[in-house]
Amino acid sequence: MSKWPSTIRVFLDRRMHCVGCPIAPFHTLVDAAEEHALLLAGLAADIERARLRDSQVSARHR
Repeated sequence: MSKWPSTIRVFLDRRMHCVGCPIAPFHTLVDAAEEHALLLAGLAADIERARLRDSQVSARHR
């Protein structure tokens, strides 16, 4: 989340409490999906889209 801040919205939109959770740094995306009974494929796709948005913004500011 610190590297790709746009991913925060993905977690918040799903009402996941990963943002600010003290255990989050130790969880993988698989762990988070399982913990919140979400399908990994959909979560991972949305995370990837958000990550790409951040990467594109970063590339434009170089």
